[in-house]
Amino acid sequence: MEVTSFNINLTSEHPERLYAFYRDVVGLTPNDRGDAFLVGPDAQILIDGHSETRGPAKEPHRVLINLFVADIATEQAALEAKGVRFIRSQGQEFWGGVISTFEDPDGNYMQLIEYRPPS
Repeated sequence: MEVTSFNINLTSEHPERLYAFYRDVVGLTPNDRGDAFLVGPDAQILIDGHSETRGPAKEPHRVLINLFVADIATEQAALEAKGVRFIRSQGQEFWGGVISTFEDPDGNYMQLIEYRPPS
């Protein structure tokens, strides 16, 4: 299989609200068409509605969307200043990851990750 790009499709009962959160609060950059957010050179997060999506995420830990950042403390502080609630704050992993987890308006888990190689 030759994959040429990648996207995650987050469906919501209220896609406009979720789109606004990722644009205005998280600060992700919309693509040229305005239907998804750029999260790397060949990756996007698409926000859409779906006839079967109702209410908040039932198992938000099932799919964890990871945003790798250079400075987790700065990015987390900026989001907290905008009212984002973190359920995990800068937890250290054995493999060198520092992870902070927050919920979006639909209850999906997003994670900021800064990689600090173990010494």
